[in-house]
Amino acid sequence: MQITVFTPTYNRAHLLPRLYKSLCAQTCKDFEWIIVDDGSVDDTKSIIDGFINDNSITIRYFCQENGGKHRAINRGVKEAKGNLFFIADSDDTLPEKSIETVLMQYEKAKNHASFGGVCGLDQTFDGKIIGNGLPTEHIVTNSIDIRMRHGVDGDLKEVFLTSVLKEFPFPEIEGEKFCPEALVWFRIARKYNLYFFNQPIYNVEYQTGGLTDYITEIRMKSPVSTTTLYYEMVNDNISFSQKVKASINYWRFRFCISGNFEVAKLPFVWFWTKPIGYLMHKKDIKNYRTS
Repeated sequence: MQITVFTPTYNRAHLLPRLYKSLCAQTCKDFEWIIVDDGSVDDTKSIIDGFINDNSITIRYFCQENGGKHRAINRGVKEAKGNLFFIADSDDTLPEKSIETVLMQYEKAKNHASFGGVCGLDQTFDGKIIGNGLPTEHIVTNSIDIRMRHGVDGDLKEVFLTSVLKEFPFPEIEGEKFCPEALVWFRIARKYNLYFFNQPIYNVEYQTGGLTDYITEIRMKSPVSTTTLYYEMVNDNISFSQKVKASINYWRFRFCISGNFEVAKLPFVWFWTKPIGYLMHKKDIKNYRTS
């Protein structure tokens, strides 16, 4: 089994058939589809049972108590049989040659030093690339430098080696149901490169009421993992302006932490950004209470 396509889902029964149809239409069937149901209370199970009974593609279905996408990913990685791990959200789809393209690029790149996976482009359902694409047909670099040094903007679709994701699991903080994917992607970037290629492999549709719509509020409710991301970014080899933004956001969400949780402390040199972070925190509180 070359690829595990993984879908975390929560009350998205009405959207799953569209993703399923796109997987059945793949020109290459060398993949399994793992679905982790994060505590859905809709018709998700019956919908997926129907997919399994169709026997068109290999499907494995797991249920767990609602704990957030990051916990679902950890479960999916644990169960995965594929060499590569391709995350496909329940509201998105794959172009029909997506699996074929990923495997072709994987064969080109798998012998590169510090290889951690491949990465293609996202596009809208009508075929518009999200962002500016790559400046060349392919780039071998990491998930930090592709944006900070190569100037690539917009959404990208990483397909990591499953073994790499097992090495870098998402932290599971008690009481938090969100962890920024960038926290793990950047940790991977400090050790592994990806083979970036200039082809779309993923169709994206942003749902009303999804994570994107409420990202600030969601981060306020999961401040330990969010603050950890920005702390680690301040210590990365990124531009000074990016470090300033990261340090401000560190303080912005650190003010949301209560109880006995401990987070790493920024060096004193960054304390000048604390008042700015505090003002942003107060603004977030005001917006949250009036929303």
